Amino acid sequence: MPESRRETPPFLRLASLACALLALAPAAKAQSLKELYEAARGYDATYLSAKALHDSARHRVDQSEALLKPSASLTASATTAQIDLPIPRNSTGSNNTLAGTLSGRYPLVNRSSEATIAQARKSLEVSQADLDTAEQDLIVRVSQAYFDVLASRDALATTQAGKAAITEQLASAKRNFEVGTATITDAREAQAAFDRASAAEIAAENDLRTKQVALDQLVGRRGVSPSQLRVPVALPPVAPADAEAWVGAAEQQHPTIRRARVGLDVARLETAKARAAEKYTLDAVGAVGATHATGHFASTPGTSKTASIGLQFSMPLYTAGATQSRIQETLVLEEKARQDHEAARRGVTQGTRVAFLGLQSLHAQVKALEAAEASSKLALEATQLGYKVGVRVNLDVLNAQSQLFQTQRDLAKARYDVIVTGLRLRQAAGQLAAGDIDAVSRLLAP
Repeated sequence: MPESRRETPPFLRLASLACALLALAPAAKAQSLKELYEAARGYDATYLSAKALHDSARHRVDQSEALLKPSASLTASATTAQIDLPIPRNSTGSNNTLAGTLSGRYPLVNRSSEATIAQARKSLEVSQADLDTAEQDLIVRVSQAYFDVLASRDALATTQAGKAAITEQLASAKRNFEVGTATITDAREAQAAFDRASAAEIAAENDLRTKQVALDQLVGRRGVSPSQLRVPVALPPVAPADAEAWVGAAEQQHPTIRRARVGLDVARLETAKARAAEKYTLDAVGAVGATHATGHFASTPGTSKTASIGLQFSMPLYTAGATQSRIQETLVLEEKARQDHEAARRGVTQGTRVAFLGLQSLHAQVKALEAAEASSKLALEATQLGYKVGVRVNLDVLNAQSQLFQTQRDLAKARYDVIVTGLRLRQAAGQLAAGDIDAVSRLLAP
């Protein structure tokens, strides 16, 4: 038994060779996660749409702030009139007038405009929260697509390695049957396993192509090849290890909660604007003008000039109940915004806890699968040796091979899930940022 363990079985050499070749083939042109994320930021339509909406909010703030700034307008007119009077006889002539006025207004007191400006500034905060949400979503989508390709590539590698091992086992079963040391059942079992492996390989190849197309579409490139994880794989632990710490951070900075909180502020300002409709407004106004009149019937031929400056006061007296009705409506909408904020807080809290528990579970699964991989290798070696000495049948070897390769595939997938779920946890807590891409990139081979 010790001698059999010192010499690597042929099927394991074939499996290792297949995995190595598949892993090294795209290494020369592999792209990092950060590189593909930057490409997606300049290509993804969903993110660019959110960014454009955020940029437009800045202009709305400028427009609203103009409500309390001085304004001026210029009006001009030119008229001519042909006049024909019956008395005195043959009394005809014309009257020509040129007039121009420059007027200005400076709001001194206008509470409705003040509330409108505050709302526009709050809307800018809402658009920033929406942009943060879009950026976090882009990070997760790119990372998910990136590691989906790696998982599909590993699944194909293990499938091909398993097929190579089954091919060798099939050849061995046929040779043993020909020399009379095995039955036809062994050969047929190996052939059936080979056929299943061939079908699995076709499915794995198609899955890899599908995942590849999805990643290419997301980043706007063709033939993207992600980098493999560094070996040995060292996954980062969950930090902090307390779910309530993540929940506390989420309640403070999650974009969804921020957006709902600002929405409540906007609703309160809408109530203030409705109440302002009962208040007076006061503007400083002024105007300068000139009129030039010519013609036979002009009352005062020549140029006359005027100038005025003063205060304009406006106070609503009776609106038939419209103002009070509007105030009551905004109070109800304010309560709706308050409940929306509470619903957002509860939803984020639950999502954060679920993501934390999911990440903890995946870490435990990785450790269990690592132990299962080691055990499966030893079990396969023992089964292979038992087959050689006649205490195990060919089906036992095939099952042990299938168990090993399935465990390796599940382990690779679980490791990728840990990385992506770690990003999803940070997203659930509102902490995900572009800098987290660098932390993930350090786990990948250069």
